[in-house]
Amino acid sequence: MVKLDATDRSLLRALQKDAGLSTSALADQLGISQTSCWRKLRALEDSGVLLRPTRGVDAAKVGLGVNVICNLRLRDHLPTTRQEFLHFVEGRTEILECFAMSGEWDFLLRIIADSVEGYQAFLMRRLLVQPEVATASSHFVLSVDKFTTNIPV
Repeated sequence: MVKLDATDRSLLRALQKDAGLSTSALADQLGISQTSCWRKLRALEDSGVLLRPTRGVDAAKVGLGVNVICNLRLRDHLPTTRQEFLHFVEGRTEILECFAMSGEWDFLLRIIADSVEGYQAFLMRRLLVQPEVATASSHFVLSVDKFTTNIPV
Protein backbone atom coordinates (compact mmCIF):
# COMPACT_ATOMS: atom_id res chain seq x y z
CA MET A 1 0.00 0.00 0.00
CA VAL A 2 1.26 3.47 -0.89
CA LYS A 3 1.17 6.18 1.78
CA LEU A 4 -0.84 9.16 0.54
CA ASP A 5 -0.89 12.66 2.01
CA ALA A 6 -3.85 15.04 1.82
CA THR A 7 -2.55 16.65 -1.39
CA ASP A 8 -2.14 13.24 -3.04
CA ARG A 9 -5.73 12.38 -2.15
CA SER A 10 -7.01 15.73 -3.46
CA LEU A 11 -5.04 15.20 -6.66
CA LEU A 12 -6.55 11.72 -7.12
CA ARG A 13 -10.09 12.98 -6.52
CA ALA A 14 -9.60 15.84 -9.01
CA LEU A 15 -8.23 13.51 -11.71
CA GLN A 16 -11.07 11.04 -11.22
CA LYS A 17 -13.55 13.87 -11.84
CA ASP A 18 -11.69 15.14 -14.92
CA ALA A 19 -8.73 13.17 -16.27
CA GLY A 20 -8.16 15.84 -18.89
CA LEU A 21 -7.04 18.53 -16.46
CA SER A 22 -3.64 19.96 -17.25
CA THR A 23 -0.88 20.01 -14.65
CA SER A 24 -1.34 23.78 -14.49
CA ALA A 25 -5.10 23.49 -13.85
CA LEU A 26 -4.53 20.78 -11.24
CA ALA A 27 -1.91 22.88 -9.47
CA ASP A 28 -4.24 25.90 -9.41
CA GLN A 29 -7.14 23.79 -8.13
CA LEU A 30 -5.00 22.29 -5.35
CA GLY A 31 -3.16 25.50 -4.48
CA ILE A 32 0.31 24.08 -5.13
CA SER A 33 3.05 24.93 -7.62
CA GLN A 34 3.07 23.36 -11.07
CA THR A 35 6.43 21.74 -10.34
CA SER A 36 5.16 20.21 -7.11
CA CYS A 37 2.03 18.98 -8.90
CA TRP A 38 4.09 17.42 -11.69
CA ARG A 39 6.33 15.64 -9.16
CA LYS A 40 3.32 14.29 -7.27
CA LEU A 41 1.76 13.05 -10.53
CA ARG A 42 4.99 11.27 -11.51
CA ALA A 43 5.34 9.69 -8.06
CA LEU A 44 1.73 8.45 -8.18
CA GLU A 45 2.28 7.03 -11.66
CA ASP A 46 5.63 5.43 -10.73
CA SER A 47 4.10 3.79 -7.64
CA GLY A 48 1.25 2.34 -9.72
CA VAL A 49 -1.46 4.31 -7.89
CA LEU A 50 -2.37 6.24 -11.04
CA LEU A 51 -3.18 4.01 -13.97
CA ARG A 52 -2.94 5.02 -17.60
CA PRO A 53 -5.48 7.71 -18.52
CA THR A 54 -8.47 6.69 -20.63
CA ARG A 55 -11.63 8.32 -21.92
CA GLY A 56 -15.02 6.70 -21.40
CA VAL A 57 -17.16 5.80 -24.40
CA ASP A 58 -20.95 5.50 -24.34
CA ALA A 59 -21.34 1.93 -25.61
CA ALA A 60 -24.97 2.39 -26.72
CA LYS A 61 -24.06 5.43 -28.83
CA VAL A 62 -21.51 3.37 -30.76
CA GLY A 63 -23.94 0.50 -31.36
CA LEU A 64 -23.01 -1.75 -28.43
CA GLY A 65 -26.08 -1.34 -26.25
CA VAL A 66 -26.43 -4.93 -24.99
CA ASN A 67 -24.66 -5.40 -21.66
CA VAL A 68 -24.43 -8.95 -20.28
CA ILE A 69 -23.18 -10.35 -16.99
CA CYS A 70 -21.99 -13.90 -17.59
CA ASN A 71 -21.15 -16.39 -14.85
CA LEU A 72 -18.78 -19.06 -16.07
CA ARG A 73 -17.47 -22.36 -14.79
CA LEU A 74 -14.26 -23.97 -16.04
CA ARG A 75 -13.99 -27.71 -16.82
CA ASP A 76 -11.28 -28.12 -14.16
CA HIS A 77 -9.06 -26.04 -11.90
CA LEU A 78 -5.66 -26.87 -13.31
CA PRO A 79 -3.33 -23.85 -13.64
CA THR A 80 -2.98 -24.45 -17.39
CA THR A 81 -6.76 -24.43 -17.85
CA ARG A 82 -7.01 -21.08 -16.08
CA GLN A 83 -4.09 -19.63 -18.08
CA GLU A 84 -5.59 -20.73 -21.40
CA PHE A 85 -8.96 -19.26 -20.49
CA LEU A 86 -7.43 -15.96 -19.40
CA HIS A 87 -5.44 -15.86 -22.66
CA PHE A 88 -8.75 -16.20 -24.54
CA VAL A 89 -10.31 -13.43 -22.42
CA GLU A 90 -7.43 -11.03 -23.12
CA GLY A 91 -7.96 -11.43 -26.85
CA ARG A 92 -11.69 -10.68 -26.85
CA THR A 93 -12.70 -7.03 -27.02
CA GLU A 94 -16.34 -7.92 -26.21
CA ILE A 95 -15.25 -8.94 -22.71
CA LEU A 96 -14.86 -5.70 -20.79
CA GLU A 97 -14.26 -7.14 -17.33
CA CYS A 98 -13.28 -10.54 -15.96
CA PHE A 99 -13.32 -11.41 -12.28
CA ALA A 100 -12.11 -14.67 -10.72
CA MET A 101 -14.77 -15.57 -8.18
CA SER A 102 -15.21 -17.64 -5.06
CA GLY A 103 -18.32 -19.75 -4.70
CA GLU A 104 -20.35 -21.60 -7.30
CA TRP A 105 -18.91 -19.90 -10.39
CA ASP A 106 -15.25 -19.57 -11.36
CA PHE A 107 -15.50 -16.27 -13.28
CA LEU A 108 -17.84 -13.35 -13.76
CA LEU A 109 -17.56 -11.58 -17.11
CA ARG A 110 -19.07 -8.33 -18.32
CA ILE A 111 -19.64 -8.56 -22.05
CA ILE A 112 -21.05 -6.04 -24.53
CA ALA A 113 -22.69 -6.72 -27.88
CA ASP A 114 -24.60 -4.92 -30.59
CA SER A 115 -27.72 -7.05 -30.10
CA VAL A 116 -29.07 -10.11 -28.32
CA GLU A 117 -28.33 -12.04 -31.50
CA GLY A 118 -24.80 -10.68 -31.52
CA TYR A 119 -24.32 -11.85 -27.94
CA GLN A 120 -25.80 -15.25 -28.77
CA ALA A 121 -23.34 -15.63 -31.67
CA PHE A 122 -20.41 -14.72 -29.39
CA LEU A 123 -21.64 -17.11 -26.70
CA MET A 124 -22.23 -20.06 -29.04
CA ARG A 125 -19.37 -19.57 -31.53
CA ARG A 126 -16.64 -18.18 -29.30
CA LEU A 127 -17.15 -18.60 -25.57
CA LEU A 128 -18.82 -22.00 -25.14
CA VAL A 129 -16.56 -23.69 -27.70
CA GLN A 130 -13.47 -22.91 -25.63
CA PRO A 131 -12.17 -26.25 -24.33
CA GLU A 132 -11.64 -24.76 -20.85
CA VAL A 133 -15.29 -23.72 -20.45
CA ALA A 134 -17.77 -26.14 -18.86
CA THR A 135 -20.86 -23.94 -18.65
CA ALA A 136 -22.07 -20.35 -18.53
CA SER A 137 -25.11 -18.47 -17.31
CA SER A 138 -26.04 -15.15 -18.94
CA HIS A 139 -27.88 -12.25 -17.31
CA PHE A 140 -28.95 -9.32 -19.50
CA VAL A 141 -28.61 -5.88 -17.93
CA LEU A 142 -31.91 -4.00 -18.11
CA SER A 143 -30.52 -0.66 -16.93
CA VAL A 144 -27.30 0.69 -15.50
CA ASP A 145 -28.34 2.60 -12.41
CA LYS A 146 -24.83 3.32 -11.17
CA PHE A 147 -21.50 3.05 -12.93
CA THR A 148 -18.29 4.61 -11.73
CA THR A 149 -14.59 3.98 -11.88
CA ASN A 150 -13.92 6.51 -9.11
CA ILE A 151 -12.13 5.06 -6.10
CA PRO A 152 -13.00 6.79 -2.78
CA VAL A 153 -9.68 8.28 -1.66
